[in-house]
Amino acid sequence: MRILVAGASGAVGIRLVPMLVAAGHEVTGLTRSPPKTDALRRAGAAPAVVDALDAAALREAVVSARPEVVVHEMTALANASDLRHFDRAFAQTNRLRTEGLDHLLAAARDAGARRVIAQSYCGWPFARVGGPVKTEDDPLDPSPPREFQRSLQAIRHLESAVAEARDLEGIVLRYGSFYGPGSGMFDGPALDQLRRRLFPVIGDGGGWWSFLHLDDAAEATARAVEGGRPGIYNIADDEPAPVRDWLPALAGMVGAKPPRHIPRWLARIAAGEHLVVMMTESRAGSNAKARRDLGWRPAHPSWRQGFAEVLASAA
Repeated sequence: MRILVAGASGAVGIRLVPMLVAAGHEVTGLTRSPPKTDALRRAGAAPAVVDALDAAALREAVVSARPEVVVHEMTALANASDLRHFDRAFAQTNRLRTEGLDHLLAAARDAGARRVIAQSYCGWPFARVGGPVKTEDDPLDPSPPREFQRSLQAIRHLESAVAEARDLEGIVLRYGSFYGPGSGMFDGPALDQLRRRLFPVIGDGGGWWSFLHLDDAAEATARAVEGGRPGIYNIADDEPAPVRDWLPALAGMVGAKPPRHIPRWLARIAAGEHLVVMMTESRAGSNAKARRDLGWRPAHPSWRQGFAEVLASAA
């Protein structure tokens, strides 16, 4: 098949492209960065440099590629480290999930594509009610903290535009929190904060998280390219866990002392209500539907195994 990957040089895209090429597909990879075209060529893709917010340029690139399947992996997370100002940090990604997505869907229709796959997120967007592990049928948060509001609006837009498309087979993949070589969780500053005990457990640490190795994200996406019914899928490992479990475990893996514990009221002042919610009230996602309908199994079924593997490879 002819596949177009928008965001082909990103964390998932750069892993997905060689998988698709190895499976015999003809791949066009879109990137915003000219220096990254060589890596896409080496991976076997035909690269194109396009700003997804330029509707005319994006349409020209997509129509020229004549894809049967279009994959949206576009984010702008390289500088999204200031989580105290969450919506500001994710502003460009939110534009790619709204304006960029709308441009890409229009171009996909003009090119005659039949299937579109787009990435979303599995975690804090879920409503903070009921049990800790949610399915795709559970609602999203109707009243998120202020710093999450614009990002959740963008996620809602993306999910409805793709999953409810009547003229395309739309698949939304809600990825868990990424980790892997080069990911934010394992870069120098993050681990340094953990070692210096600047990454505390807030309150009871009762927020549940879903994790996902980047290689497993790419594999699930490749599965969705080739099959699966339209709809929304949680793509996460088999072991969702509360912060009070995974954060001390990670500290132990890097040889750090156990994280400090701070009360919610103090964290609210220091970091903001949204980060308190993320660490104390967030919900994780069940991957049962993806396992059943996509035939996907994470090669890293537990973050415990996966974290240790990434740390060992970096040693």
